[in-house]
Amino acid sequence: MNLDLLNASWFKSSYSNNGGECVEVSASFPGAAVPVRDSKDPEGPALVFPTDAWSAFVAGVQAGEFGAV
Repeated sequence: MNLDLLNASWFKSSYSNNGGECVEVSASFPGAAVPVRDSKDPEGPALVFPTDAWSAFVAGVQAGEFGAV
């Protein structure tokens, strides 16, 4: 999937105060995809996940399926 990420709006993880190891997520493409990037390298590459896969991942984290994060 080709997305133009130049004008995407990004927000940092709610865990951003953990010493700088953060991710940023964009909600600029609802229903299509969720881009994720390293907040320390905003000009670097982004991983792009299908919306349903990202939602399943977030639900799994919230449910504790991956242990302590």
